[in-house]
Amino acid sequence: MLEKQWWHGKTAYQIYPKSFCDSNGDGIGDLQGIIRKLDYLKGLGIDIVWLSPIYVSPLADQGYDIADYYNIDPRFGTMDDMDQLLAEAKKRDMYILMDLVVNHCSDEHEWFLKACEDPDGRYGKFFYIKTVKEGDPLPCNWRSYFGGPVWEKLPGHDDKYYLHVFHKKQPDLNWENPELREEIYKMINWWLDKGLAGFRIDAIINIKKALPFKNYPEDRDDGLSSIHNMLHEAQGVGEFLGEMRDRCFKPHNAFTVGEVFNEKAEDLPDFIGNDGYFSSMFDFAETIFGSNPGGWHKNLDITPDDYRNCVFATQRKIDDIGFISNIIENHDEPRGVSRYIPEGEADDTSKKLLATMYFLVKGLPWIYQGQEIGMENVKLTSIEEVDDISSLDSYKVALAEGVSKEAALHAVEKYGRDNARTPFQWNAGENAGFTTGTPWLKVNPNFHRINLATQQNDPGSVYNYYRSLIALRKNPDYYDTLVYGDFTPYLPEMHNVMAYLRTNRESGQQILVIGNYQKAPQTLPLPGDFSDVLLNNLDGIQIAGRQITLSGYQAVVLLKQ
Repeated sequence: MLEKQWWHGKTAYQIYPKSFCDSNGDGIGDLQGIIRKLDYLKGLGIDIVWLSPIYVSPLADQGYDIADYYNIDPRFGTMDDMDQLLAEAKKRDMYILMDLVVNHCSDEHEWFLKACEDPDGRYGKFFYIKTVKEGDPLPCNWRSYFGGPVWEKLPGHDDKYYLHVFHKKQPDLNWENPELREEIYKMINWWLDKGLAGFRIDAIINIKKALPFKNYPEDRDDGLSSIHNMLHEAQGVGEFLGEMRDRCFKPHNAFTVGEVFNEKAEDLPDFIGNDGYFSSMFDFAETIFGSNPGGWHKNLDITPDDYRNCVFATQRKIDDIGFISNIIENHDEPRGVSRYIPEGEADDTSKKLLATMYFLVKGLPWIYQGQEIGMENVKLTSIEEVDDISSLDSYKVALAEGVSKEAALHAVEKYGRDNARTPFQWNAGENAGFTTGTPWLKVNPNFHRINLATQQNDPGSVYNYYRSLIALRKNPDYYDTLVYGDFTPYLPEMHNVMAYLRTNRESGQQILVIGNYQKAPQTLPLPGDFSDVLLNNLDGIQIAGRQITLSGYQAVVLLKQ
């Protein structure tokens, strides 16, 4: 039986600080900018706010390469600013999460610098460092997430290499070493004692390697093998995760959400059950659908039926085991409305349909900054406009396989991480109101059409629809049904239809969420007398007896009489 937790009925929001709100005109968003916008978030209905990394970092991977876990990067502000943010959030009954990035640190972290000075000393054992004599092969042929081998020569040592499964400036931490784990737990508890509500936990499955190092079958012309082959064989990550939970999260009643891609169904109770390693974990089923290890240019597009099937599969898999975290986008993904709505069909109506469908399934709903105003992917004219390292690698991989520059750029346009990282579009003024300076990444040129200022006072806007969704889920009349009610797919085989029932086991209350996931209208059967409209993304509704006719991309939420 699922135990109720303080965060179950909340709504969560992810901020990418560099692109949210710049308070000092340097072109980079900052903590004071976030503080200025807390009332905006509160008005939207947000309770939990996750900040992507703001620690001291050289930003080789936009802050996911941490050089000092105990300090705020000056680009974003000071520790006093962070303390002020925590205090201001508390006044508003809001909870702040930070990113916990402990699979790796930066090659500019003190630990790694000391490891370079003495690879055989204490800090050398904080990392995976191997001796490789000239002419000998590397310890294994794994390909890093950003392309190229996972081994890089240790600075100052011609015969030693260190492991990095991400960027070469992100050396992997050796979790097999209990001294390293103690340092991490000390840091986590320091932040929780300061008043942080918890963490989003980055790339955490990678902390357990399949050892000893060995090669896997090559899967590209580069002679390397996908890192996922190793992860599939790695055993025992739960020992580390359980220890971290018991030493840090449990004593603080902290909220944690894991970035987990490789979980096995039988492991779900261990991950997010009542005594799980994490409070929750993100559902990535639809984000990885159609992905191809050969590169983005080989990815399959996701159709409305595919999207529905991914969401439903996760709901069936999780059931009553725990609480999943539901998203349509984040800082690592393209914009959801550009991905899950067929190309050329994204408008306010279809954006509201997508919002309805993902938001009211069982689990914790997350909104990524700009999603609430329907921000879209960016049109590209040249690879020179791209900042994201994974996009640049994808472009190179495509060109090396003989793909045209136009097709390679289009793949980046569809799947690149810059899509989510362009500045928040506050208004139609200069730089979309994000900064008075030069933005670090170009603003999406569509900001004149899509921005918060034009939507806030428009009752029919995407923004106000999200407010209605949040209010509906929190409404005490429907709270137990929408937060804790059973999930049952409805018409799961019907083409371009996404529909499901939420049922309160105790009261019997039933809510039907039904959407026509296409441009042409459809007439659909109703599973009973559902005539009380709780939410509708269009004006008007056509119900005749046990049938409903939905216009293109119409989504309605109905209460059973």
